[in-house]
Amino acid sequence: MVPAVLQMVEQSVIPTAKSTLALAAPATVGVGTQPLTVAPAASLDALHPPLLRTLRHLVPTVVAVLPSAVPLATPPVPTEAVAPRMDTAENRPIIVVQVARVDAPILQVETEGLHPRRSQLHQVHHPKNRFLANPPPLLAPAQPQLMELAVLQMAIPSAVTGRREAAALPTVYVYVSLMMPSVADTDKFCGKTTAHCGTGCQSGPCSGPPAQPAPGPSPAPAAPIPGSLKVLDPITTNPLVQAGVPAMHAGLMQNGRVIFLDKVENNTQLKLPNGQWAYSAEYDPATRKVVPLSYKTNAFCSGGTFLADGRFVSIGGNAPLDFDPTVGDGFKGIRYLSRSASDASLNGQSWSEPGNKIASARWYASVQTMPDGTLFVASGSLNGLDPTVPENNNPTYEILNAQGITSGKNVDMEILKKNQPYYMYPFIHLLNNGQLFVFVAKSAEIFNVATNAVVKALPDLPGDYRTYPNTGGSVLLPLSSANGYAPDIMICGGGAYQDITSPTDPSCGRIQPLATNPTWQMESMPEGRGMVEGTLLPDGTVIWVNGCNRGAQGFGVAKDPTQEVLIYDPTKPVGQRFTVGPTSGIARLYHSVALLLLDGTLMIAGSNPVEQPTTTPIPNRVPSYDFVTEYRVEIYTPPYLSGTNANKRPTGLTLSSKSLKADGSTFTVKFTAPAGNKAAKVALYHGGFVTHSVHMGHRMIFLDTTGYQAGATSQTLTVKMPPNRNVAQPGPYVVYVTVDGVPAVGQFVQVA
Repeated sequence: MVPAVLQMVEQSVIPTAKSTLALAAPATVGVGTQPLTVAPAASLDALHPPLLRTLRHLVPTVVAVLPSAVPLATPPVPTEAVAPRMDTAENRPIIVVQVARVDAPILQVETEGLHPRRSQLHQVHHPKNRFLANPPPLLAPAQPQLMELAVLQMAIPSAVTGRREAAALPTVYVYVSLMMPSVADTDKFCGKTTAHCGTGCQSGPCSGPPAQPAPGPSPAPAAPIPGSLKVLDPITTNPLVQAGVPAMHAGLMQNGRVIFLDKVENNTQLKLPNGQWAYSAEYDPATRKVVPLSYKTNAFCSGGTFLADGRFVSIGGNAPLDFDPTVGDGFKGIRYLSRSASDASLNGQSWSEPGNKIASARWYASVQTMPDGTLFVASGSLNGLDPTVPENNNPTYEILNAQGITSGKNVDMEILKKNQPYYMYPFIHLLNNGQLFVFVAKSAEIFNVATNAVVKALPDLPGDYRTYPNTGGSVLLPLSSANGYAPDIMICGGGAYQDITSPTDPSCGRIQPLATNPTWQMESMPEGRGMVEGTLLPDGTVIWVNGCNRGAQGFGVAKDPTQEVLIYDPTKPVGQRFTVGPTSGIARLYHSVALLLLDGTLMIAGSNPVEQPTTTPIPNRVPSYDFVTEYRVEIYTPPYLSGTNANKRPTGLTLSSKSLKADGSTFTVKFTAPAGNKAAKVALYHGGFVTHSVHMGHRMIFLDTTGYQAGATSQTLTVKMPPNRNVAQPGPYVVYVTVDGVPAVGQFVQVA
């Protein structure tokens, strides 16, 4: 049912220069105080040109037109006043949805606001287009009543550009109508692979329901020893400083401190010496002291890793914002940060940006360090706009050398291309043969970077979408020589589409991609979770935290936070692997992080699901402001350090060398163990670059040891390194020694 007021003719998902409106009668669009009459069958070009340019980023949204029989009357007052601004760099006005009430027989439209990619004005509520929400209810045209209408105000910047320069443009009030594209049109961006089959998106080669349905939620028992959560007290309360900045990205550095990296904001908890707000901070878990760090280009939703020489690197990002002229365009930015376990002079030094650029703009790119130290950088948005429009997307990869300098070449990657719009922040894991496991949407493959070839297409993972904007979490489970370092990969959570109404997926899949006949072994969490992230612990278990039970990634599009800690033991039988730990009192939604510290506890920080930081919720707002910026830092103490275990740590850990090689060579570790000990293990641990529930490069290897003497308090072990850099790519790692599952405080080493 489409109102007779407006019909869209030949509506294409990819906008053409002359998208055409066919009107049942002459209609009126309000431009400022002067209505603009549009004749039947007039093209969109007859409308306000800046509005047209914006709408083409939002198709298949249709300009709603009022029939002349319904007077425009006085333009409604938006519920929130926003000063008009202009994207001066690209001369592109951006629009924002506001809500007003008018007595008119028009379709009711839900609104979101402020961000073309995430708001999308509920662009097309089509049963085949699962990327968007279900349609709002139709109201009979003959039933005039007070209802909500969308109002678009010109020259309001998106979160992508953030431009705030005032523009002397008229406000354009436009009513948004709901149009249904044809099935063929929807197929153009919904995809044609088997990964696009399923409830709500049947555009793939689907002959029926999924061959292997995903399991529903499975109750899990309480953990016998659940561990505990504690919020760290701030070191200063006047002014209040906790994490210092929103924790969008994070990494554990060689000095034991955590780096938080955020986008450009109009306020944080820290300022730089130049008077601008800080968007990055160095946090010391031991003292809770926080130091502001500066950068030169906007790191908004970047990817990252550690270089072979130990430097932390952030790659890609987003456009500059006018309120901070000191930070430039980050779409092609590369940022480097150096820290040392022995050189304290590096502490507190800001990001280095010598001017290196990647080959093409990338926002939401994933990065993996390769065995030779080069960087595989894949996916990303070219401009931060609607990913259902292919021209906005960058489904390619490029290679950076070991120093983080690009080869300058972009290479098409079919798995990214065919899985648009769910192609960003893919899960990537380095396998023990030097090839890559790549997962996006529901699709997976083994990819050979050296030959630029797909080695094997793997089965689709049953269930909903698992990558941005419905990201779950992915973990490469611990590697060991017991099975030849064969990879076993786990993916949990996800969701259906980018809206606050989206259901989330409780299912998890495990696959051994190099097996003769790789298949997904399915299991499930106690509830659906989007934005859930898994972190390995030194004892081999996985901790799953954060996320929501309803909604997706984006600003104001998540609710029902999932605050329970889930403990996963991969060695147990299916159905017995999950147990439930403590429940946090803090919602951790979009832009949250979790990472392991040297002492074996898990740091949890972040949650900033609003465009600019605010700590005050605003009820009944669209998009939602029920959950706002979270600066508190939490520590989860796992079972292995709870109760009497806290007194059973190995102590006095000494390594014979902290410069190690992945070539099968050996080193020794000495430590004091508690009396009556029964077993000891040594793990080589890489925490990686953490953002958006994606832990890039995260891996752990259990190393072979000899020399352990059960019960002895003085222990000296000979430890054998992995056989090659396919198993342990070069870079910084932490050595953890566990005795009866209880870890000593870890020590950083450098692996070549």
